[in-house]
Amino acid sequence: MSRTRVRAEDLFCARCRRPVRIGAAHWPEGYICASCRDHALETYGRCAGCGVDRLTPGIAPDGGRWCTDCAGGLGDFFCERCGREAARYRRGICGNCVLAERLEELLDDGTGRIRPELVPFFEQVTAMPRPKGQLTWVGKPHVQQILRALARAQVPLIHDGLNTLSPGRSVAHVRDLLMHCGVLPHRDRHLLLFERWLTDWLTGIEDPDQRQLLQRFATWQLLRKLRATETKRPLGPGAVKTARTVLTQTAAFLTWSAARGRALAEYTQADLDAWFAEDATTRRITAGFLRWSMDHHTMPRLKIPVIRTENPAPISQHRRITLIRRVLTSDDLPQAERIAAALVLLFAQPIRRMVRLTVLDVTADSDQVLLRLGEPPTPVPEPFASLLRDYVRTGRPNRPGGTMPTSDWLFPGRRAGQPLDPATLGRRLADAGIPTLPGRTAALRQLVLQAPPSVVAGMLGYHTVHAEALAAEAGSTWKKYAPGEHAR
Repeated sequence: MSRTRVRAEDLFCARCRRPVRIGAAHWPEGYICASCRDHALETYGRCAGCGVDRLTPGIAPDGGRWCTDCAGGLGDFFCERCGREAARYRRGICGNCVLAERLEELLDDGTGRIRPELVPFFEQVTAMPRPKGQLTWVGKPHVQQILRALARAQVPLIHDGLNTLSPGRSVAHVRDLLMHCGVLPHRDRHLLLFERWLTDWLTGIEDPDQRQLLQRFATWQLLRKLRATETKRPLGPGAVKTARTVLTQTAAFLTWSAARGRALAEYTQADLDAWFAEDATTRRITAGFLRWSMDHHTMPRLKIPVIRTENPAPISQHRRITLIRRVLTSDDLPQAERIAAALVLLFAQPIRRMVRLTVLDVTADSDQVLLRLGEPPTPVPEPFASLLRDYVRTGRPNRPGGTMPTSDWLFPGRRAGQPLDPATLGRRLADAGIPTLPGRTAALRQLVLQAPPSVVAGMLGYHTVHAEALAAEAGSTWKKYAPGEHAR
């Protein structure tokens, strides 16, 4: 009995060479795995063959992109409902039309139409250029429950109403979308997440006296400061993470004190020194609670140990120049990482501030590219200027998970209306071999040696005092110049 032999090359994707499953798409070049097919059917641009701007899933022999007509044998991908050329999901219609069908059902207010307040939400979500991620998200049962509750007014369409829904991560994503669409007023998402976490965390504190004290401290100290900061600038995840750590370490301090049989009102200097002696580096974060307790007469006035830390040593100027040359001239890194690394090594930008940049902060004309990091905007030298200009035009990643098409973030994230998480960008730079903090320190030291620290501080968004101190450490001589005209 004869068998049909399968060639070895047929078992692998013709593009990425990964193994393919039975039933994989077969194009003229060979079998195509699901990932490569999805990527191909999400790629638009000018066809290298006919010059028409349309879907370009094919690959020309020279590496250019071909449309379906020029490539031949790929299939017909025009949606039978809207006419858009894209991957067809069901009954010959594209993913955007399928997504619209599902959302029309979920957002029905009971009268056969979408709740009027949620129409902007519906229009923005269904306009996403890559609907696959949202189709998966909308198909989850808990997401459907959240959307139905909002559509049928089972909870008020306000921030407090959303706080009554669960699970928290899905509610946070829905909230981001609603704020981005203008359905809900904008509030800092990190502050909202912290408030929700605080309520759940406090319920887990068994001792009622400790719970009351922690609630007072969190409400009148931590939350008050976070809300004051939020009125001036976005908080970012770092501020909320620090507040959580302060509370968890404070709870550990109260538990440690209770185990020693010592109330706060009875504390002595020996007790406080014993707390810090066990792990001074970790426990120094409780100093804020201790000062607050002393100011509010919850514990006697004692001396809190001062624990000094120093920044890591900057990288050498030779290594900095080598890294700059690598990120500006080599293609071994993704374009987003190259832009972020250049901002660290050239302009000493911290990651938390870098992710808040938008395309509106980049001003480009025929002669010069300016980047608004402070006042006045900073001139961008070549070849970084060309790299930044190309990145703003065509290189920004289009996140399929949640970022809207109208996002202006220089580093867009997966959450609607939100930039890339600083921790995520930091890990990506670390994986690329970019020492962010030592590199930033080295860049700032070199800059304050070349120009007056006050000028550098203004253009890069640093405080003048910090720049002056760093200039003194680096041995700057700018302060030794007498004021006045020195041209004669």
